[in-house]
Amino acid sequence: MKRIYNDINLQNRNSFGVVESARELVEFETSEDLREYFSEHRPERWYVLGGGNNTLFTKRYDGVLLTPVCAGRRVLADDGEYVDLRVEAAHDWDTLVEWSVNEGLWGIENLSMIPSSVGAAPVQNIGAYGAEAKDAITVVEYFDTRILEVVRLTNNECHFGYRESIFKQELKGAAIILAVEFRLHRTPTPNLGYGDVIKEVEARGGATLRNIREAICAIRSYKLPDPKVIGNAGSFFKNPIVERSVAEQLLAEYPDMPHYPVGGDAGSVKLAAGWLIDRAGLKGYRSGRVGVHDRQALVLVNHGGATGGEVIELANYVCARVKAKFGVAISPEVNIL
Repeated sequence: MKRIYNDINLQNRNSFGVVESARELVEFETSEDLREYFSEHRPERWYVLGGGNNTLFTKRYDGVLLTPVCAGRRVLADDGEYVDLRVEAAHDWDTLVEWSVNEGLWGIENLSMIPSSVGAAPVQNIGAYGAEAKDAITVVEYFDTRILEVVRLTNNECHFGYRESIFKQELKGAAIILAVEFRLHRTPTPNLGYGDVIKEVEARGGATLRNIREAICAIRSYKLPDPKVIGNAGSFFKNPIVERSVAEQLLAEYPDMPHYPVGGDAGSVKLAAGWLIDRAGLKGYRSGRVGVHDRQALVLVNHGGATGGEVIELANYVCARVKAKFGVAISPEVNIL
């Protein structure tokens, strides 16, 4: 069953808490709901709005917002080592992580406390602390609005990259994710490549699933503001990837600069955007009703009553300051509408 809302206020449907509206919002449960809606209306402009955790509205959305509401989860297969499961798009991401830890299943524990719905996870290929959603995804099922049919893509067919996927490229504006299938496993494989994670895990007694999750939750709770308290979309900027020669030049001047390998690309290095913003003197910076969070420079916050336009002005200022100081371009990972 689908539900249609007209001229809807979006303040409670985006984690920045900006006051904007949309011409129409459609909540849907099944692919048949989508087939019926697109057959009847053929909207020219639409956007999938899940939990609104990675979206910044800068003006009234003069199109159709599509929101999945089914949040089921079921095990497809369990051979004693590997567990395959299917999770519907509206399922809360961190609830899935908590379930997997309770079940003794490894694979997504490093992605604890990422504010996201499961349907949004493969679009952005969400990642944190050396892990990415693609590491556990086997299949993504989506509704293709061009042919009005359900399509299934394997992991390789999703063309996953750093904060990238086919859903942000070739299938942008065509695919509405219905469900994601994952393969998790019971063999302990702790991923502790980040120093603060190692310290927190050791303080809890070692690398168990529960300790890793609790460590990451503690780190994120300390560094990242709660959207229910202060409007934000989590990490606003992507970590930039630069040529190795550029990284080496910067390291010669800033030997403490965090830097990480890029899988499969020996000629590139990933830098920490938060460190760059901090060293540009912007952690805790405030401009009117918006600012840079004082504990995590990757996060832009709405101190109350800010518009999306004000957030964008701040983002542009941050990018310009980082570029001027380091010669490195950073860019938003938040969807801007």
